[in-house]
Amino acid sequence: MAKLKDFVDSKAFQNTILIVIVINSIILGLQTSSIITASIGGVLEILDMICLGIFIIEMLLKMIAYKFVGYFKSAWNWFDFIIIITSVLSGLAVLSSIRILRVFRVFRSLKGLRGFKMISSLKPLQIIIGAIGKSIPGMSWTAFLLLIIYYIFSIIGVTQFGERFPEWFGDIPKAMYTLFQVMTLESWSMGISRPVMEVFDFAWAYFVPFVLISSFVMMNVVVGIVVNAISEVAEFNKKEVHEENGTADIKAEIDAVKEHLAKLEDMLAKQKK
Repeated sequence: MAKLKDFVDSKAFQNTILIVIVINSIILGLQTSSIITASIGGVLEILDMICLGIFIIEMLLKMIAYKFVGYFKSAWNWFDFIIIITSVLSGLAVLSSIRILRVFRVFRSLKGLRGFKMISSLKPLQIIIGAIGKSIPGMSWTAFLLLIIYYIFSIIGVTQFGERFPEWFGDIPKAMYTLFQVMTLESWSMGISRPVMEVFDFAWAYFVPFVLISSFVMMNVVVGIVVNAISEVAEFNKKEVHEENGTADIKAEIDAVKEHLAKLEDMLAKQKK
């Protein structure tokens, strides 16, 4: 069991799986081309099934190495498990002509999710995803504050511009959607701000502060939260690796002492003879 765990944790095994993930992602992309599938669609389907088989074997080996319960203690193993099960169900979609299996047809379009396995195979991507998860509480409060800003500016927009521009500021939902477009800076000046300013000269005093607050201040706050979370997660991972290496060094020293004691015992036994 220990040897199997060392095998699935080895760099060679992980790099092999990563190569298979990359190849499978390329195959999934080629399968979207009608020209390519018309000529070598069957070959791509076989290669796709081989890659899926490798992923299933990888999952089973990890379940055996870590034991079934231990395997599901890792969130990344859960992530892989869900992707593989979804991929298996997408394979059953091929048999959707059978009435009882038609329910699996919806999973056919989810086969592309298999490319997400790359996330669980690369440590830097795991750090980024972990940081995003860690920053959710902070971003939630930021989103709540941004919602309040939206609401206040929407009320002002409906009150001031709603009568002349009902398609943009006719009610609160329309105004909030308009402000969302303004926040993304997508055609906000020529498409929204300037037409409103042609009717209301003071409209710049409404749009400019909103853009400064929402697009620059609030977005920088979000970036700061994510960057801080990435730094914390990366530091935590470094500590884990250091502790694991320290534990490995201690085990190696203990094994060396045991080996030395065994040699001494052999020498003493020979001297007694």
